[in-house]
Amino acid sequence: MADDANRPRARGATAATRAWGPPRGFFDVWSRVYDHPVLQWMTYRPVHDAVLRALRRRPPQSVLDLGCGTGQLLARIAGELRPRRLAGCDYSSGMLTHAAERLRDGSAVPVQVGGTSTPAAHGATPAGLALVRGDALRLPFASGAFDAVVSTEAFHWFPDQDAALAEIARVLRPDGTLLLGFVNPPLAVIGDVFRIGSRLLGAPLRWPTPAALRRRVEAAGFAVTGQRRILRVPGFLLPPVLTEARRL
Repeated sequence: MADDANRPRARGATAATRAWGPPRGFFDVWSRVYDHPVLQWMTYRPVHDAVLRALRRRPPQSVLDLGCGTGQLLARIAGELRPRRLAGCDYSSGMLTHAAERLRDGSAVPVQVGGTSTPAAHGATPAGLALVRGDALRLPFASGAFDAVVSTEAFHWFPDQDAALAEIARVLRPDGTLLLGFVNPPLAVIGDVFRIGSRLLGAPLRWPTPAALRRRVEAAGFAVTGQRRILRVPGFLLPPVLTEARRL
């Protein structure tokens, strides 16, 4: 699964800018409340629903969920679309432990960590599904490994978004699908408040405008096929933007 020899170093990737921006412990703590039903219903399910609708239009046989968290979307993809190969990648061991508990069915699969295969590092999961603790700026997967890459509520944490897009393009096959959903405040003043708060918490957020993101995605080798806001209830929550693109 790993392809270190043929993988170009992501643009701008350094030891200081790898993976998710906040300290890993931030997400390990967050994983304890992430699965609360009300939080999922209000925050994550609307964008997950939109991603699944888009995937059904071109059902993929291999899918990577980048920033998979506790495996909520992974479980739905596995159950509703049944791809032959499904991988979840996250920076947080705490998140992956919860994902393994959700997806466990008693069978063991290799888990890749930094290119080294470690059987059942996060517990047993269904055959054909791997959980990976990995770096968004240096993905431990072969070039052209996936028909689709999805990432929801994670991209705004990446410290070098152009490098992350370059890695996503690398692991996608030509004509593969990218579905990228990330928080994007509709008003600048709201964005400023959340940005300041996130920095005080040691977890800085980065969100380009939808137009700027479109340009970045296209510069990474994609054709953008759609972009829209996902409405959530209650309305005070920051609405994510879902960008759909095809790998050229």
